[in-house]
Amino acid sequence: MATEYWDILDKNGRVTGQRVKREPFNRFRPGQYHLVVHIWIKNSQGEYLIQKRSENRLPMPGEWAATGGSVLSGEESRTAAMRELGEELGIRVLENEIRFIARLTRKNSFVDIWSVGVDVNADSLQLQTEEVQAVKWVTKEELEKMIAEKQFHDYGKAYFEKVFSI
Repeated sequence: MATEYWDILDKNGRVTGQRVKREPFNRFRPGQYHLVVHIWIKNSQGEYLIQKRSENRLPMPGEWAATGGSVLSGEESRTAAMRELGEELGIRVLENEIRFIARLTRKNSFVDIWSVGVDVNADSLQLQTEEVQAVKWVTKEELEKMIAEKQFHDYGKAYFEKVFSI
């Protein structure tokens, strides 16, 4: 696997011209951020496709979570979201099929939330097994229950308000 680099962004989300090599736990100085994308797949029945991370994938091994990953140096957020969908799940979409929902600020990252409407059979997806061990469709109520029971990664109230507005 080729070495990945991330652009370092300032507090306003602008690329600084600096970049960092991807490592399991990058350390960022105060005021330094990197960009992450999360993609929420929703079908025509209103269900969300969620994924269980591989047991050896850091951070959050074995947790149910959103599809996504870090934006590579020089890459646009939308392009990264489309790439992650293809890499992790084998879902290919066109630029006009994926919709930007919101950008949230975290401790040392910005998270761009994207949405795409797709009807696919979860059992027929081509999972990137190094990152994803399982996928399943869940209703909003099932997802809320999983979050409450700590079976799904809790990204926070503001995050899920955005996701549930999709």
